[in-house]
Amino acid sequence: MTASPGASSFIVPDGFKADAGRGPFTTHNGPIYRKDDGKTVEVGLHVLERHCNGHGFLHGGMISAFADGALAWSVWRATKRASVTMQLSLDFLETVRIGDWLVARPKHVATQGEIIHVEADLIRNNENLAAHAVGVFHLLHKNEK
Repeated sequence: MTASPGASSFIVPDGFKADAGRGPFTTHNGPIYRKDDGKTVEVGLHVLERHCNGHGFLHGGMISAFADGALAWSVWRATKRASVTMQLSLDFLETVRIGDWLVARPKHVATQGEIIHVEADLIRNNENLAAHAVGVFHLLHKNEK
């Protein structure tokens, strides 16, 4: 276990490592953690004050960005290609608060040519289903960025 930057009392769960490969937006809004055992990937977020709205709940925009990034990892694992989001839908089921550990468990659902369907459960503190995300992604060609 390692300590999370900006939160001296939080210990990052075993197997999760800081993920520096998601670009400047995610780097700025993180830290985001990833655990990949070769079969599945999990993406984690220790919810800090800067991630929350005025009520102390994880901001809807932050949970959307977090879910989008986790779904994109599932696309990458299934295809080894970069992608862009075509559609993202979230069902918010429970509030997530400052100090919570949120984990997304994305999975590949279907491939239709260059269109990839994925979904993820977002689990709060390893026990409560906080949200469910569904995404559709379009694979990029090697020369697209």
